Amino acid sequence: MSIAKSLPHDAARLHVTGTARYVDDIPTPTGTLHLAFGLSGIACGAITAMELSAVRAAPGVVAVLTADDLPFANDVSPSIHDEPLLATVDLHYLGQPVFVVVADSHLNARRAARLGKLTYREDPAILTIDAALAADSRFEDGPRIWTKGDVDQALASAPHRLQGAISMGGQEHFYLEGQAALALPQEGGDMVVHSSTQHPTEIQHKVADALGLPMHAVRCEVRRMGGGFGGKESQGNALAVACAVAARATGRPCKMRYDRDDDMMITGKRHDFRISYDVGFDDDGRLRGVDFVQMTRCGWALDLSLPVADRAMLHADNAYHLPAARITSHRLKTNTQSATAFRGFGGPQGVLGIERIMDEVAAHLGLDPVALRQRNYYDAMHTGGLSAPRAARPPEGISEQKKAGAVQTTPYQMPVTDFILHEMTEALLVTSDYHHRRTAISDWNAANAILKKGIAFSPVKFGISFTLSHLNQAGALVHVYQDGSVHMNHGGTEMGQGLFQKVAQVAASRFGIDVAAVKITATDTGKVPNTSATAASSGSDLNGMAVANACDTIRDRIAACLAELHHTSAESVRFADGQVHVGGESISFAQAAQTAYLHRVSLSATGFYKTPGLSWDRIKGAGTPFFYFAQGAAVTEVVIDTLTGENRILRTDILHDAGASLNPALDIGQIEGGYVQGAGWLTTEELVWDDTGRLRTHAPSTYKIPACSDRPDIFNVTLWDAPNPAQTIYRSKAVGEPPFMLGISAFLALSDAVRACGPHDPDLQAPATAEQVLAAVQRARG
Repeated sequence: MSIAKSLPHDAARLHVTGTARYVDDIPTPTGTLHLAFGLSGIACGAITAMELSAVRAAPGVVAVLTADDLPFANDVSPSIHDEPLLATVDLHYLGQPVFVVVADSHLNARRAARLGKLTYREDPAILTIDAALAADSRFEDGPRIWTKGDVDQALASAPHRLQGAISMGGQEHFYLEGQAALALPQEGGDMVVHSSTQHPTEIQHKVADALGLPMHAVRCEVRRMGGGFGGKESQGNALAVACAVAARATGRPCKMRYDRDDDMMITGKRHDFRISYDVGFDDDGRLRGVDFVQMTRCGWALDLSLPVADRAMLHADNAYHLPAARITSHRLKTNTQSATAFRGFGGPQGVLGIERIMDEVAAHLGLDPVALRQRNYYDAMHTGGLSAPRAARPPEGISEQKKAGAVQTTPYQMPVTDFILHEMTEALLVTSDYHHRRTAISDWNAANAILKKGIAFSPVKFGISFTLSHLNQAGALVHVYQDGSVHMNHGGTEMGQGLFQKVAQVAASRFGIDVAAVKITATDTGKVPNTSATAASSGSDLNGMAVANACDTIRDRIAACLAELHHTSAESVRFADGQVHVGGESISFAQAAQTAYLHRVSLSATGFYKTPGLSWDRIKGAGTPFFYFAQGAAVTEVVIDTLTGENRILRTDILHDAGASLNPALDIGQIEGGYVQGAGWLTTEELVWDDTGRLRTHAPSTYKIPACSDRPDIFNVTLWDAPNPAQTIYRSKAVGEPPFMLGISAFLALSDAVRACGPHDPDLQAPATAEQVLAAVQRARG
């Protein structure tokens, strides 16, 4: 079997030797042109005049296109067609593309783009959550509200009640490879597009609309991306469409890539949120009811904000049973970059809200924050006997109702039938030596006035599936050649996460051959149509199953052929260790393929998979939006300097549920990266806009992502070994997004360290930059 093996990434050697080919590395034909956008210099208003003669006269410029030059659809929106490729009259954010320069080189295009002279009528810009609320500037007619139970009664009758709020900033994707596209005009007006995108079918669709062509006339190919994190789910549309339109207009190949400055000024970020809460609880810290109000700044266009805000609501409970809950979500429209998908897709924001509540309740009652969380966990439920065995007795704090086996439901009425965080938490507390270290940290803080330490635990329960149910499908195309080698294609895209390697391992396992015999080729809409974005952590789940389906079809054909020749049943034919065992004989897989070919058996098949059992009504906030939950937990220790606010992560221990991992090495890598990226979001990564709407943190000099030296000095990551009860590919679980939320433990640890500085509520907000930590220390001291 090739699954459950820690094999290296399929392109690891190419990555480290610098020979992996990205869009900007593709050799281009002679005469290829290069594009750059001319951008709006105001955040809100209208264009009254546009003088582009200097742009057209600049060295190397071949053409300059405005909205009036676009032949068909002027739209790059992934949702409601509210995002023009080029602004017409109205301007909605500072950095909005207004015209596009087509020149003989990248630098000539960029230089010329700066020569445009735009005259504006400038209007007051709506830049903040408060300003949007005051102006009632929003998407949808009003707030979305989901309710479970009688929240008002639960709050009124609770022995204790707290109110508060937490703000969390957005986040720049900072993929190492920027946005890029290359359009190659073909005969008959067709177009081939190479794009750094997580969603090839959307690129195909948008380019076809922009050229007035059916989708079959456009082919999009993606071999790999240098990172995506959600930022290449819809943000690549503009580059691909611009290149295709310019290629059609000039008859020459056209290429576009953003410099980092342009990338950060033009593209969307993670949604920033402010979450206020009103929580009622009893003397033991068990929550009776919670009233959340989630406010998110969506930016100027809808993009994917509705499903992002929905998922924030869906994860407002995280790992905790809420008997009564009301979640109100405001989706606010502002004159800033259109916020978009980012790893976790709104889930991390929702999780941080309830985790803040847990810490505040624990502090109010003087309880250990871990014990409080355990008391509020969902019941320890397991389905199908495939997970770790149920504990002999319920963990401490489980109610009599839970002991009786009642299935609890989420605030959106989905039963939680598989919950393993009780066991995982106990195991992590032991391996991380949590209780002993908390005592030692308390002693340290009592003896040290300047450096204060903190330690925190946080869990995650993350739902896996697209909440737009029809996206939970995938296709695949598999060929077996007569020499026994396998050629495979599927609808998922590779962005460094190891999807191609995992799916190759699936194919190798179905045929019983070594993974080296399987070749993975670029994702191509001409081979596998109607693909869903590689997002929602579902890449391996969906595409792995589709590939398995195609491989099984071919394997069964070979088995039937051999069985007939050997006068035995097809069911008795076995494929293992590169051999095919039939009728008491063993032949190589290559011989089996050759035999099938000689007997005119088809060795090519398509595969398809759709996730079963999903049902979701986003308006009511009710149903089963997820196939299963991936779970995990982390303990993080930090130290802060109370004189400067500077801080470091000293140690992190993670126990994460990847089901029966397809590739433990790749999964651990995803967990490590997800944690560090999550910690970066809540600590060093700060987006700053000035009063005019200009993003001031638009380069590495002003925007601080975690560096190698920012990772924990001690970093222990362990996989929880329990197969997925859901019928996933080899009982594995998704691992792309869930670990991101384990980075929340770093923020909670900083809060814990600040609390050691004084008796007052520090009210630490995110991102917890050194400045924020220092301000919180001063608040704690009063």
